[in-house]
Amino acid sequence: MSEYKEYDYRSQRPCHTFYYILNPLVAMLNKNTNKCILDLGCGNGAIANHLISLGYNVYGADASESGIAIAREQNPDRFFVQDLSTGELPDEIKGIKFDTIISTEVIEHLYDPYKFIEFCQKILADSKGELILSTPYHGYIKNLMLSIFNKWDGHYDPLWQGGHIKFWSVKSITRLLNQYNFKVTDFKGCGRLPYLWMSMLVKAKL
Repeated sequence: MSEYKEYDYRSQRPCHTFYYILNPLVAMLNKNTNKCILDLGCGNGAIANHLISLGYNVYGADASESGIAIAREQNPDRFFVQDLSTGELPDEIKGIKFDTIISTEVIEHLYDPYKFIEFCQKILADSKGELILSTPYHGYIKNLMLSIFNKWDGHYDPLWQGGHIKFWSVKSITRLLNQYNFKVTDFKGCGRLPYLWMSMLVKAKL
């Protein structure tokens, strides 16, 4: 599906994005409707394990073997290595009917986001479920500030191996989701001041 860097996770310590994405993400979830959740690209399981601790029914999958090993330290039966190139879920969770997918700070790293969203559509086809994505926010005011303060080289750092290669706005990610019959139902900016947000959460339903 896409090349995805094997991040060498060393601990259970959450990524910095965890701290400003978590609360808005939890606010988008409802235990009555989001009954079976897949965290696709779960990393070291920080978000999935936190949701499990809140009583949500969550499984996680990621290409990083080191990340999955760390995630399993808390919930060994909930995390699985995902080979994105197969277009299939790991065998252990293929039979589960997921009604929700969350994927935080993943899509900006993928060479082929079309196939990723198509994969999400396939997983949610039977349940007509919900997809919640987070990705760094880009918009006019933020881009203008980056220009004024000469921050483009740092923001779009081409020397960051495994870094961001797709840069999304609300409009562009909505267009992508619409192509696969997802309808955007909610949006939240995360971190910093409005319209200078660090990331955005987009919720969509089949």
